[in-house]
Amino acid sequence: MATMARASSGLAYPERFFAAASYAGFDGSLNSDNKDIGTRFSNDVALILYALYQQATIGPCNVPKPSSWSPVEQSKWKSWQQLGNMVSTEAMRLFVKILEHNSNVEPIIENGNSFSETKTISSENGSLMETKDKDIVSEGLGLVIIYDQWISPPITGQRPKARYEHGAAVIQDKMYICGGNHNGRYLSDLHVLDLRGWTWSKFDAKVGPKSMESPSSVKIAPCAGHSLIPWENKLLSIAGHTKDPSETIQVKAFDLQTGTWSMLKTNGKAPVSRGGQSVTLVGTTLVIFGGQDSKRTLLNDLHILDLETLTWDEIDAVGVPPSPRSDHAAAVHAERYLLIFGGGSHATCFNDLHVLDLQAMEWSRPTQQGEIPTPRAGHAGVTVGENWFIVGGGDNKSGASETVVLNMSTLVWSVVTSVQGRVPLASEGLSLVVGSFNGEDILVSFGGYNGHYNNEVNVLKPSHKSTLQSKIMEASIPDSVSAVHNATNPTRDLESEFEVGQEGKIREIVMDNVDSELMKSKGEETSEHIIATLKVEKEGLESSLNKEKLQSLRLKQEVAEAETRNTDLYKELQSVRGQLAAEQSRCFKLEVEVAELRQKLQTMETLQKELELLQRQKAASEQAALNAKQRQGSGGVWGWLAGSPPQNSDDA
Repeated sequence: MATMARASSGLAYPERFFAAASYAGFDGSLNSDNKDIGTRFSNDVALILYALYQQATIGPCNVPKPSSWSPVEQSKWKSWQQLGNMVSTEAMRLFVKILEHNSNVEPIIENGNSFSETKTISSENGSLMETKDKDIVSEGLGLVIIYDQWISPPITGQRPKARYEHGAAVIQDKMYICGGNHNGRYLSDLHVLDLRGWTWSKFDAKVGPKSMESPSSVKIAPCAGHSLIPWENKLLSIAGHTKDPSETIQVKAFDLQTGTWSMLKTNGKAPVSRGGQSVTLVGTTLVIFGGQDSKRTLLNDLHILDLETLTWDEIDAVGVPPSPRSDHAAAVHAERYLLIFGGGSHATCFNDLHVLDLQAMEWSRPTQQGEIPTPRAGHAGVTVGENWFIVGGGDNKSGASETVVLNMSTLVWSVVTSVQGRVPLASEGLSLVVGSFNGEDILVSFGGYNGHYNNEVNVLKPSHKSTLQSKIMEASIPDSVSAVHNATNPTRDLESEFEVGQEGKIREIVMDNVDSELMKSKGEETSEHIIATLKVEKEGLESSLNKEKLQSLRLKQEVAEAETRNTDLYKELQSVRGQLAAEQSRCFKLEVEVAELRQKLQTMETLQKELELLQRQKAASEQAALNAKQRQGSGGVWGWLAGSPPQNSDDA
C-alpha cells in the first residue's frame, strides 16, 4: 500500500485516479471476460470499484434499474446507486485508496516506480476483512505497525534516561523530549527521536544571547511537570516544578536552528508558578488551566498568553469551572471549545469532562456517552481530527490500561485497545504525541512511572474506525446529548487534504473501513434504520421521562409530608420548650422556698438550744433554792436543842 501511494504521489487528480485505474486494468465493467479484474479482486471489491469508477467518471447514478433477469447488472446498479451524491473527487480518492489496500497483483514498474502487493479476504457476510498482509511494513526497519495495537518499534541510538512528567512535542517528523523527573531529581536534558529513521540523539542545548524578546540569559533550570509546545520553529517550555521555584510562570524557548535556550520576557500579570497544568495551543494563544503551585496548593484558574505580543491575560469565565486539580488532560475542538478531562486532587482522581466556550468564556459540564473512562490523573492525550485519544494515567492504586478515544463532536467515548500488566502504557506522567509515518497518523508514547521509571517508546496507528462509528452515532443521537457544536466540515477537510497532497491523513478512515455495510449507509436502508433507531430511543427516553416524572411527583409528595411533619414537630417542640421553661421557673421558686425554710430551721434549732439552756439554768436555780430551805430548817431544830435562840428572819 505504501509503495503504491508513493508511486502515484507525484500525480495530481484526476491523473492519479486514471493512472490507478489503468494500473489495475480497470475499465469500469464487470464482464466475465474481463479476467484481469476477476482474478485480482473479489466480487465485493470489484463492485465497489465499479461504483466508484462510475461515480468519478459519470456522476450520480441516474440510469433506470436493470431487469431482474440480470443479477450482475442489478448488483452493479445497486452498488453505484447507493453512493448517492458523492462528489467526483471523493470517489476518485476512494477508488485509489481501496485499490491500494486491496491490490493482489504482482509488482509492476510504471514511470520508474513499483506498485507492491497487498491482500484482503472476505468474511462470511461479504464485508471486507483486513489481514495482517494489509499492515504497512516500513522499508529498512522491519517495523510492522498494526492498526489499533501498541507496538514497540526497534530504535537505535542512545535512549534518554528513564523519566516521567517530562515535556514532549513534534516538529518536522521529530519528537523532542525535555526535562522530567527521575528518582526524585529534576532533569534539563533535551533528546530528539527521528520518526523516519527511529533513531535517538541528544541535543546539547546552549544558553542564548540577550535579545529584545529574550533579554534573560540565565541557565535553564531542571524541571518537571512542565508543558512543551511547538511554535513556529521553536519549542516553548511553559511552567513546571523546579528546585528553586520562581514566583510566576516562566516561558522558555528553544530555537531549533541555533540550538539555544532563552527566557522570554512576558507582559501583563503572569500567573503564579506551578506544575501539572494543562497548556493548549489555540491559534496564536496558549490557554493555561489548573495545576499545583510550589506550596502544593491546587489551582483551577484560567490564563491566556498571546504569543504574538507575549502578554498574559487572566480570564474570569462564567459558569462553574472544574474543581482545583493537576495532571489532567486538555484539548481544543474546532478552535473554539476547550475540553478538560480527569486529573487529581490530594485525595482523589476525577473522570469528569468540562468544556469551556472560548468565545463566550463560559464553562459547562456536558453529559458523556459511551464507555466512560475510569477516574485517572497523569494521563496524556492528543487529537487526530475530531478524535481525542487518551493514554495512561492512574488512580494512585493502579495504572489505566485502556487507550480510549473521545469523539469531540458527539462526546461519545470508546475503547481503542487495552494492555495487560504493569507496562509503560499504564503509567502516570507519560507523554503522547501525534506524528506521521508513511503518510499516516501515528500516536507515539514515551516514558512514565508505574512503580519504576520508563524510557520506552510505543507506537499505535489508529484505524479511524471510531470516527466512522461516531459519525453514524452523531446522526442518531439527539442534539441535546452533545454540548459541543461540530464546527468541522469533513468534506472540507477531505478536499483540503486532497489539495495539499497529504495522503493517508484523517479521512483515510473512509477508505480503510469501506465495505458493503458502509456503502449501504449512503442509501435508504441506513436512513430507515437510523429513523427506527431514533424512534426506539425516543420511546425509551419518553418512557424514562415518564418514570422520572412519577418519581419526581412521589418525591414532591414525600417532601410535602416531611415538611408537614416537621411543622408539627416544631410546634410540639415549642410547646415542650414552654412547659420546660415554666417548670424551670417553678423549680427555681421551690429552691428559694427551700432555702428560706432551711434558714428558719437553723434559727429554730438555735432557739431550741437556748431554751434547753434556760430550762437547765431554771432547774438548777430551783434546786439551789430547795437546798437552801432545807438547810435553813435543819439549823432551827439543832439550835433549839443547843439552847441557841432562833434567828429572826430580819437578821437572815
